[in-house]
Amino acid sequence: MTLREIPVSLGERSYPILIGEGLLAQCPQLVELARGRQLAIVTNDTVAALHEAPLRRQLDDVAATLITIALPDGESHKDWPTLNRIYDALLGHRFDRGCLLVALGGGVIGDMAGFAAATYQRGVDFVQVPTTLLAQVDSSVGGKTAINHPLGKNMIGAFHQPRLVVADVGTLRTLPRRELSAGLAEMIKHGAIADPGYLAALERDMPALLRCEAAPMAAAIARSCEIKAEVVAADEREAGRRAILNFGHTFGHAIEAGMGFGNWLHGEAVGTGMLMAAELSRRLSLLDEAACARLHAAVAAAGLPLRAPGWPAERWLELMSVDKKAEQGTPKFVLLDGLGGTVVRRVPEPLLVETFAACAGPGGPTDREAGPHAGPAGG
Repeated sequence: MTLREIPVSLGERSYPILIGEGLLAQCPQLVELARGRQLAIVTNDTVAALHEAPLRRQLDDVAATLITIALPDGESHKDWPTLNRIYDALLGHRFDRGCLLVALGGGVIGDMAGFAAATYQRGVDFVQVPTTLLAQVDSSVGGKTAINHPLGKNMIGAFHQPRLVVADVGTLRTLPRRELSAGLAEMIKHGAIADPGYLAALERDMPALLRCEAAPMAAAIARSCEIKAEVVAADEREAGRRAILNFGHTFGHAIEAGMGFGNWLHGEAVGTGMLMAAELSRRLSLLDEAACARLHAAVAAAGLPLRAPGWPAERWLELMSVDKKAEQGTPKFVLLDGLGGTVVRRVPEPLLVETFAACAGPGGPTDREAGPHAGPAGG
């Protein structure tokens, strides 16, 4: 497979995203960045068993010190006690400010290793080596790092850009089907907010993507990364345009927090959140019925849940009041102004209540509409 390189242009903080196959075993750019440094691979027990060995083999000969920090797996461990395990290991091995952290795993590992890098000795370098589809197309790019608080997702964190992102598409063949679908949600989001042609390509290639076919998968990952890189380069710290990347997230984060972190995967909640945001856009006459139906069909084809929890409106509003995008407890929503267009605005509460009722129903991440591609992701 041809190596693809997508630049993230941020002046002196610029870095490349490398997309290809076999990069865990052979990546000269990573080797040069690691040469002569204290290295810590931050991962979890599940990912370490699947993917750590080839990464260690290529780094063993060039690192001054190489340790592995294996954390427990899952969103429920994205918290202070688990974060402290990273600090404990770095301090216990006398890691200095010239060290390099390598985040090997999905979005949870990337966020936690990145936050540790942002704060250890006031900031050290790190590399993202995402092993889930969601992390490869979204969370590994852009420098957002955080842990969760019981009252809200990603409420404690920092912006800290990686030095390099290494996306090995071969790792995706080990993903459970739910994880693969979760990543597809963020890809659908990129098409919906920025590139209807890309959305059409995802619709066309969905069976191949669900089979993890390397060529269409690498092409789709690259386009998602191009879209996100362009938005991040224009607005690194989410002062304006970057907010469009939160389409579906105000509803989605409420679902994650309300259901208990880890019960819905982030991408599952975002998939349902996009449908809620699309319905709200329709009620505001920003999006027509055909576009809503098209987005619903794409989310269904990806094998994502289609109905939101049936909470009372008061519970929804409480959960959304602590969203990062809320101002003085009032949430703002990224809405679709037609496919490929977005607006950000506050919404009258009666319209929100109507949207909650219209989108709620039975079902969830373990009870979704079965499609023709149900089953494990490539074994």
